[in-house]
Amino acid sequence: MKIGFVGVGIMGRPMAGHLQGAGHDLFLVRHRSPLPAELLDGGAVECTSLREVAEQADLVILMVPDTPDVENALFGGNGVCAGLSAGKTVIDMSSIDPIATKRFAERVNVGGCDYVDAPVSGGEVGARNAALTIMVGADEAVFQRVKPLFELLGKNITHVGEVGAGQTTKVANQIIVALNIEAVAEALVYAAKAGADPARVRAALMGGFAASRVLEVHGERMIKRTFDPGFRIRLHQKDLNLALNGARELGIALPNTAAAQQLFSAVVARGGGDQDHSAMVRALEALADHEVG
Repeated sequence: MKIGFVGVGIMGRPMAGHLQGAGHDLFLVRHRSPLPAELLDGGAVECTSLREVAEQADLVILMVPDTPDVENALFGGNGVCAGLSAGKTVIDMSSIDPIATKRFAERVNVGGCDYVDAPVSGGEVGARNAALTIMVGADEAVFQRVKPLFELLGKNITHVGEVGAGQTTKVANQIIVALNIEAVAEALVYAAKAGADPARVRAALMGGFAASRVLEVHGERMIKRTFDPGFRIRLHQKDLNLALNGARELGIALPNTAAAQQLFSAVVARGGGDQDHSAMVRALEALADHEVG
């Protein structure tokens, strides 16, 4: 296929590489930094605008940070929608507002094009290893048509419903991940302050009911102080804002999600917004006046 890929950053770069490695032709556009040399060397075409990307491609994938970025990429001057023609498909793999997603889809559908929301989980490691979890909102027929592309990028691919359902699922995912990070951070701060070796505590817990992917990966990051992203705190904050704003609209309470957001904010206040979200532990360490590592 001819695939336009918008957003070849930390996660988009390896994702685009997997598609290229499977023989698909890539069409890219430069944004804030030069396009990855390995993609260009592999035959990717550098376009002059998002409109040109959409004109050249049969299908356009977006992998950008936030709701305004998706809106601008689609509908801004010389944006993707200006280059779409009937029969083409837009797949948004960003993590954005479910309500805005439905609105974007309606605008794309007017031109006879299909829209899929397919946010991912698994971070940079999952993107590099083609092991992402992909949560898909789309019509069934459209999902079946694009599923082979998702199989090049991920291992757990679930069609969860119509457009918008993918983004709703991703918000739920980010709530669970944040609260798991907070739980692991509290446990390790407690263990370290009590005088136990947190590395050995983590190893012991990995053999019991407390074992989790967060304890395995992010627990190690907390102990070794390896807070290079990964997944940046500021992006996780964006996702929790979607959860909290949605909760207000639904009239429900998410008290622990709000607490996790405050802990992230405490780290951001100390200059840690671009650190990995496992650095949430730094806020709890400040409260305890004791570091895990």
